[in-house]
Amino acid sequence: MPKSTVDEILERLRTLQQDLEAEIDRLLEERRARFRYHLEQGRVRFEEEIRALHERQRMGLWAYLREARLGHLLSAPVIYSVLVPLLALDAAITAYQHICFRIYGIPLVPRQAYLVMDRQHLPYLNLIERLNCMYCGYANGLIAYAREITSRTEQYWCPIKHTRRTPDPHRRVERFVDYGDAEAYRTRLEALRREVAELRDEARSGT
Repeated sequence: MPKSTVDEILERLRTLQQDLEAEIDRLLEERRARFRYHLEQGRVRFEEEIRALHERQRMGLWAYLREARLGHLLSAPVIYSVLVPLLALDAAITAYQHICFRIYGIPLVPRQAYLVMDRQHLPYLNLIERLNCMYCGYANGLIAYAREITSRTEQYWCPIKHTRRTPDPHRRVERFVDYGDAEAYRTRLEALRREVAELRDEARSGT
């Protein structure tokens, strides 16, 4: 079967994604050298001179609270209340994949690859800013982790496109069969299941 224009575009996108990842790696190395830090057993280590400079630039807690907008202070409990359902989602989605993915033969999604919390090591952040950064890193990483688990599940159980395209769909959607194509669904379902079962470690790019 000849490739469609969409398939050709997707192939080009995959190639561009690989090129983008390589360029990002190169830029990260440049930035580490520029801002004078390195990773040591997964922890960020700044040069002593830079660390001292950062500590001098840190805003004290009282000054930070005094200058904060009233709306920010009042909304903080609302923001942090979402931590409860996030923790519940984390526990549920992790238990789900460890049980069900082992049954289905789908590779597990590595949680630690998506939940990256390292900004709290920046010396120029005060305690509140560090907590905020940890929370944002956890929440966004968790959603990406959950999305990867649910996208693998969707390909295994219901790989059918919707009647309309949703904003920013996960990349597996383009592999799904067309809405209303009953024959393709019956003939391609097992192949799509094998495809997701043969996944290798994709965590580096998060895709």
